[in-house]
Amino acid sequence: MAEKKETLFDAFSPVSTEEWKAKITADLKGADFDKKLVWRTNEGFNVQPFYRKEDLEGLPTIGSLPGEFPYVRGTRDNNDWLIRQEVQGKTDEELNSHARHIIDKGAESIGITLHHGKADCDLKAVLEGIDLKKIEINITCCPGKAVAVAEKLVAIIKEAGAENEFRGSIAYNPFRRLLKHGLQFPKDAAKEGKALYDAVKEIKGLRCFAVDSFMFNNAGAFITQELGYALAWGAEWMTLMTEEGLTPDEVAERIKFNMGISSNYFMELAKFRAGRMLWAEIVKAYNASEESCKMFVHAVTSKFNQTLYDSHVNLLRSMTETMSAALAGVDSLETLPFDLCYKCPDEFSERIARNQQVLLREESHLDKVVDPAGGSYYIETLTASIAEQAWKVFNEVEDNGGFEAMLVKGEIQAKVNESGVKRHLDVARRKENLLGTNQFPNFNEKALDKVNESGCCGCGCHAGEATDGAVEWLNFDRAASQFEQLRLDTERAAHRPKVFMLTIGNLAMRLARAQFSSNFFGCAGYEIIDNIGFNTVKEGVDAAIEKGADIVVLCSSDDEYAEFAPEAYKELAGRAMFVVAGAPACMEDLKAQGIENFIHVRVNVLDTLIGFNAKLLK
Repeated sequence: MAEKKETLFDAFSPVSTEEWKAKITADLKGADFDKKLVWRTNEGFNVQPFYRKEDLEGLPTIGSLPGEFPYVRGTRDNNDWLIRQEVQGKTDEELNSHARHIIDKGAESIGITLHHGKADCDLKAVLEGIDLKKIEINITCCPGKAVAVAEKLVAIIKEAGAENEFRGSIAYNPFRRLLKHGLQFPKDAAKEGKALYDAVKEIKGLRCFAVDSFMFNNAGAFITQELGYALAWGAEWMTLMTEEGLTPDEVAERIKFNMGISSNYFMELAKFRAGRMLWAEIVKAYNASEESCKMFVHAVTSKFNQTLYDSHVNLLRSMTETMSAALAGVDSLETLPFDLCYKCPDEFSERIARNQQVLLREESHLDKVVDPAGGSYYIETLTASIAEQAWKVFNEVEDNGGFEAMLVKGEIQAKVNESGVKRHLDVARRKENLLGTNQFPNFNEKALDKVNESGCCGCGCHAGEATDGAVEWLNFDRAASQFEQLRLDTERAAHRPKVFMLTIGNLAMRLARAQFSSNFFGCAGYEIIDNIGFNTVKEGVDAAIEKGADIVVLCSSDDEYAEFAPEAYKELAGRAMFVVAGAPACMEDLKAQGIENFIHVRVNVLDTLIGFNAKLLK
């Protein structure tokens, strides 16, 4: 029987990459392969439409296993992760009550931010009744408070007899002031870091040197930027603390990477794989042991792409982000509540955020297979490409004096903000889509009443105002913020503009352009009046005036615009703003007749709508 077995495709001759590409090119019917199918990413490399086994040739880590140096496939032999959630509350009692509640509901790791009035809280009271042997405790506090907080926490751990089982962190981040406010870097940061290490060294599972690269993610950084700067940040800790007398192993075992996750599903998965590989090589260069070269990663979903309007879509975004990190093998994971961008999360949104991870674990069993993407032609190639570009970012930082030196000059902040500006422009032009915001908005949704301007928590590190000598700091405006401001302005206005679709002529084209135009003006929150079609231009204009239209959009075919547009413009006689949906060949002739407004796929949607708002909102 064994001799008679045949492999599945023995009857078919092999097909080369060149043959596949030739077939695809033929099917494109003259369109350029590279322009039509090759994805030009923001990350500094192109993504091909298909990959084959030959693309893996020469990749140095393709044969490694999970738990093996350089850990591209993971730092352990399982894929379980800790479900983390942030604790909210104004008093010690409220913090404790909320912490115990979310633990009862499934959280295995909690985050506690101590800032302003909370900085001097009774930590023992906050942690009362929490099993420190089972629940991971992560504390964020202002630089200057970290040592005192660490001493309190260590005493509590010892009292609980949890020295060997405890897992957690104190996020000491002296760079936060520079990143968030452009303020000076504290000169005694390294000495405070050494004192912090001395305070926690008896608790093996307590990490204290934070790499908070999620800040870059929330400012709109590209994936390779976040990773490259995270690696440089980690290397800065290695240098700072070894110069203070710690060994490379002592430093590396206390560093915790707190990284963001964008909605770029496969690239984010590859980012964490590439990050583990590069970090292992960096720590190895300090002559640390291979065990110390493991990258310890907490991941948190992005705030940059959260939206105020159609906010339940945030659940879809955070779900794919959570999946990316879970499949990539992170150590802990926080899925942010969908309503975080406009108010303090409530019981419902917190529950949903926890359950998103519970579903992935208990229903989808993502914890059962280590590095399921390993060996995938696409993911392995992405991992290598991201690693290559992130390494260039890392080397650029090192060549310019290191992470601290570039931060002090504001150079890293400027580069990330430049990326954020590009992404905001891409959103404005719909090259980057935010469902419900710049594409397919809910025309009649109102959001003004649900916005809590006071926000949910403070900044965490002193005043945020610029001072003399301040350098550039990160801009955390969300991608949707400008569209949201536009729409909130419409809500505040005394009169909501009405947009009337004057549909006429070619059936397919008028319907398509009416849908495009409805979505276009719906992004500003205008009232949309769509129509099946009119027999004459005059009939359409009369109907528009009867409805009290502020804008009349002519929706027809390019060939018919030469006749319909001048007639409609003349018939309207300035009683409403006139817009042509499309960019017809006769556009210049129409402009010469006084028609100014044209909307199509190449226009900047945001700028165009801002212009309409300026004219219509009084």
